[in-house]
Amino acid sequence: MLRLWAPLASSVRLEINGGVHELTKAQHGWWSSSHHLHHGDFYTFEVNGTSGLPDPRSPWQPEGVHGRSCYVDHSRFEWNDARWQQRPLSSAIIYELHIGTFTSDGTFDAAIEKLDHLVNLGITHVEVMPIAAFQGEHGWGYDGAALFAPHHPYGGPEALKRFVNACHQRGIAVLLDVVYNHLGPTGNYLPKFGPYFSERHNTPWGSALNFDGPDSDEVRRFFCDNALMWLRDYHIDGLRLDAVHAIIDTSAIPFLEQLASEVDALRAHLGRHFVLIAESDLNDPRVIRSPELGGYGLDAQWSDDIHHSLHSLLTGERDGYYEDFGTLEHVATSLRRPFVYAGRHSSHRRRSHGRPPVGLHGHRFVAYLQNHDQLGNRAHGERLCNLASLERVKIGAALILTSPYIPMLFQGEEWAAKSPFLYFVDFSDEPDLARSVAEGRCKEFSAFGWEPGDIPDPTDDLSFHKSKLNWAALSEDQHSEMLRWHKSLIAIRSQLSELTSGRLDLTASRFSAEEQWLEVMRGPIRILANFSSTGIPFSINDQSHVIALSSNPACRVIANELHLEAESIVILATQQIVDQLSLPGEDESVVKPQGLERRSRKLDRV
Repeated sequence: MLRLWAPLASSVRLEINGGVHELTKAQHGWWSSSHHLHHGDFYTFEVNGTSGLPDPRSPWQPEGVHGRSCYVDHSRFEWNDARWQQRPLSSAIIYELHIGTFTSDGTFDAAIEKLDHLVNLGITHVEVMPIAAFQGEHGWGYDGAALFAPHHPYGGPEALKRFVNACHQRGIAVLLDVVYNHLGPTGNYLPKFGPYFSERHNTPWGSALNFDGPDSDEVRRFFCDNALMWLRDYHIDGLRLDAVHAIIDTSAIPFLEQLASEVDALRAHLGRHFVLIAESDLNDPRVIRSPELGGYGLDAQWSDDIHHSLHSLLTGERDGYYEDFGTLEHVATSLRRPFVYAGRHSSHRRRSHGRPPVGLHGHRFVAYLQNHDQLGNRAHGERLCNLASLERVKIGAALILTSPYIPMLFQGEEWAAKSPFLYFVDFSDEPDLARSVAEGRCKEFSAFGWEPGDIPDPTDDLSFHKSKLNWAALSEDQHSEMLRWHKSLIAIRSQLSELTSGRLDLTASRFSAEEQWLEVMRGPIRILANFSSTGIPFSINDQSHVIALSSNPACRVIANELHLEAESIVILATQQIVDQLSLPGEDESVVKPQGLERRSRKLDRV
């Protein structure tokens, strides 16, 4: 039976194959029809005399977000992942990618061709940026308009299923980024059907969604059904929920808690593991605490404090929210506690920020050195390798991949790709909107001192094409060297239980602000980094630790002393542990000198 929620409508008709069929009004604002849709049928709705409206739950928009909807029979696809189960999130190495720029073709099918690269790297989960249909050929995906329809230029529903199927065949789980805090500025027809938006709340992108006002039950149903569809019909393994701090909900049972509960019910029904990961800048542990403890019950959340601490130290940047970071103390704290700001005063916010994540495991937090936001929200979309030396980038990568958190890489990060990740949209069919977006971007960055002429135009196709990965560069020495480094780090992490442990109480750190070195202890594993421009000598008093992995082969023992080279990092373990390690290929950065113990010098402890 065909159903449509349109509580404010006085008449609803289905327009299909040149004919019109009346829908019958039912309870709670729903309308229904006995007319059956078949795979490939194109259709629209007429509501209160306005015709040609796409279905709010359209499964496919091959003519674009303003065009007709197309029905999809999900039972037609032949899956071969019946015995598939994703690895636990606790052992995950996540890889964030954008379908449109991950390959030159920018499609799901083209992305399949690069999956073996991810397998060889050691990736366990890919996190795909939003794919819900949006205006134009290309865009980030955070301005989705038809939330149930995979973006047609990427290949549409069947291609998405092929991509997920191919990932599962290679042992890779698929996480999908979804946006439940706003819709795009064009192609959003939800207000034509019902009160999906609130007049009481606002977000940075306009009116907030109606999660807590009159008729909000069916609005919540819309978004819960959307989440369940991705997991059930497309075999997606989990969702990353964009900017949950912008979901305004004063209900006794918040939408996020309802969503987690319904996903848990689907998990039990299908016998498959699903995960929900939140993006939140609140530093509020309630996002991932269980409902019994007053939380929402999500599985994990991103931690920007870890990124900000490392980025500001590695690059020296102190603008914007980076003014709250920049010291070794921030980095040392972030590597044993995911929120640097946990009730601490923030200069950037001019208030206290955050709450201590007491009792929470490190595996409840995702850590990263780069992601789409931290690149794309820069005026020129620069990657970290364009802002800091490769030696310092190696330090950052090692600290993330040896941390007690769930590590995540952004596409191309593993080989220090030089291509920027700019903000880009395709509003070529709507010039007024395109002009408004371009002017807004210029105004935003002009306030930070950028010349308007130096700011890339997000509506220019060049911004999109510049952001595509140049896979041909992977064969160049500096890129292959960085790829070997990441492969080695991931291999060591996967082989040492001390590094996959999320026990924050077993993670300690110390540092010297004067000499610019940092040491992180993960049980018997020690990670020692030198951020300074000069080498640091360490006397050897304890032979129990040797170097398992070094970012610089010159870090060697000479005359009973280890020299930690400038801008370098080493991973130390006992000889017994090192002897059992199996590292990928020939990598001259792997050296095995003698153990070490730091000379007695002035220390800053946290």
